[in-house]
Amino acid sequence: MLHDDARWDAFDFTSHFREDFYACLTRRGDTLFELTDAMLCENGPVTSPVDLTLVAEHRRGHGALYDALNCGRIEESRLRRALAVLPQPKAADNRLVLAVDVSNWLRSDAPTSADRLFCHVYGRNGRASDQFVPGWPYSFVAALETGRTSWCQLLDAVRLGPDDDVAEVTAAQVRRVVTDLIEGGQWEEG
Repeated sequence: MLHDDARWDAFDFTSHFREDFYACLTRRGDTLFELTDAMLCENGPVTSPVDLTLVAEHRRGHGALYDALNCGRIEESRLRRALAVLPQPKAADNRLVLAVDVSNWLRSDAPTSADRLFCHVYGRNGRASDQFVPGWPYSFVAALETGRTSWCQLLDAVRLGPDDDVAEVTAAQVRRVVTDLIEGGQWEEG
């Protein structure tokens, strides 16, 4: 998928990524692919999966949507490799700069969900107003661009479980992302 030419043909590259992404969808791939298209084409935030069936890019019904969400499969390692070969944002000196962040997806309305934790949320009025809200912590790795745009590209996300050591999970995650970037042709001498 890598071009010898330093200039990237955006349409050609998007087409290749779509093919690679579709190949990552190992079960219920057609519906998951349409669901992803619908999420990306929706005007504004997606508040409910069922609303995506009203978007033109999702041509299937409610049953297919929920079947894909419940039974569909994504080959994660293949998706990570597909993301690693994309053109990455670079720092001013043309280096890749990676950032890691652990952020919480708060779900106070999901009291019986598996592996749900209590996530620390900082209060606005000092430490006394801090709270613990049900949800899931996720560790994200992104490539960053310096400058006015501060554009970033997400390369990996891992949901942290109740028994996970954040430092160990993050170290393994960064190792895996760096390996994928090197194998994807993003590393060069010097």
